[in-house]
Amino acid sequence: MNYLNKKTVEDIDVSSKKVLVRCDFNVPLDEDGKIADTKRIDGALKTIRYLIDHKAKVILCSHLGRPKGQVNPKFSLKPVAAYLSKVLGQPVKMADDIVGTSAKSIAASLKDGEVELLENVRFDKREEENDPGFAKELASLADIYVNDAFGTAHRAHASTAGVAAYLPAVCGFLIQKEITVMGKALENPKHPFIAILGGAKVSDKIGVIKNLLDKVDILIIGGAMAYTFFRAMGKSTGDSRCEEDKLDVARQILVKAKEKHVALLLPVDNVIGREYKPDTISMRIYSDSIPDGWMGLDIGDKTQELYAKTIHGAGTVVWNGPMGVSEWSNFENGTIAVAQAVAKSGAISIIGGGDSAAAIEKLGFADKMTHISTGGGASLEFLEGKELPGIACLNDKEK
Repeated sequence: MNYLNKKTVEDIDVSSKKVLVRCDFNVPLDEDGKIADTKRIDGALKTIRYLIDHKAKVILCSHLGRPKGQVNPKFSLKPVAAYLSKVLGQPVKMADDIVGTSAKSIAASLKDGEVELLENVRFDKREEENDPGFAKELASLADIYVNDAFGTAHRAHASTAGVAAYLPAVCGFLIQKEITVMGKALENPKHPFIAILGGAKVSDKIGVIKNLLDKVDILIIGGAMAYTFFRAMGKSTGDSRCEEDKLDVARQILVKAKEKHVALLLPVDNVIGREYKPDTISMRIYSDSIPDGWMGLDIGDKTQELYAKTIHGAGTVVWNGPMGVSEWSNFENGTIAVAQAVAKSGAISIIGGGDSAAAIEKLGFADKMTHISTGGGASLEFLEGKELPGIACLNDKEK
């Protein structure tokens, strides 16, 4: 889907207007209810500050966790309001509800440049049902709708898509960056275009692989999904994780890659372990001879060299999914090697959210990447070419 023509917050006059902004404040909280990682909130600050500076009356909304349509203080956005007040240098007025008396009275009293935060939209079960009545109530608080929550753009919920039926709807700077960087990479990539796909399951990435096979020059496979491909090729994979019901799909992908003249690289060696645990006994072995009683947990050093050499000449790299069980230090070397190779490549590098983004952050390579997506599921669906309801609903620029 090409979303490069969507209107942004800069395309409309927000002065003295009430602007409802859907953010992604779904942050991790520690046992004391304090925010453990502020990255998602920080990602929305550019849009929020722009609206404040342009004298908008700002009404923020988001979900947090999975309260399942029930009011649950554990998932309140109050810690987010406190953090925002601190970083914005002005009070953020926290509503006690979403579309009730508190939310409405604060919204009605907002002065230009002031900010309100509604309570967790998922405290109302109508949010995830994309109930038109609830969407209309949300929309009634404001004059303009801005979506800046890329992490939920693949969900057709009331606050992510439904409200756009009732208000002029545009994207914020975070979504603008996501669709610009990833959109341009898919529509007009600098070649060679390399996709690196890892993680546990082929089934999670089938659509992505099929879409990218029409665009990339090289497809690098790592993680447990590689063993499904090996099994499909008739190789021994021991006790490695394998999706038996996806062997035909893996074979079809191998055939399509050949037809499209896409070089599909699989590991040549692996680090295998006796058990699925961090301190299991391990050894390196060539990929076509994993013995019974052993399972693949990372790519081996020969594969690391092969992948790094291949990535070295890339023009564009899209990476989604680690090369092994990267959260365990004994099996993170493959992911580290690929991260280093991408960082040094000089290519336009896009990290597709989720586990690969977490690995990049943990390894300290974030500043070496062109773009790290803020949405795991959303970025996958974007790469798959699927329609994202939270972006499709936004207004197009006039031609």
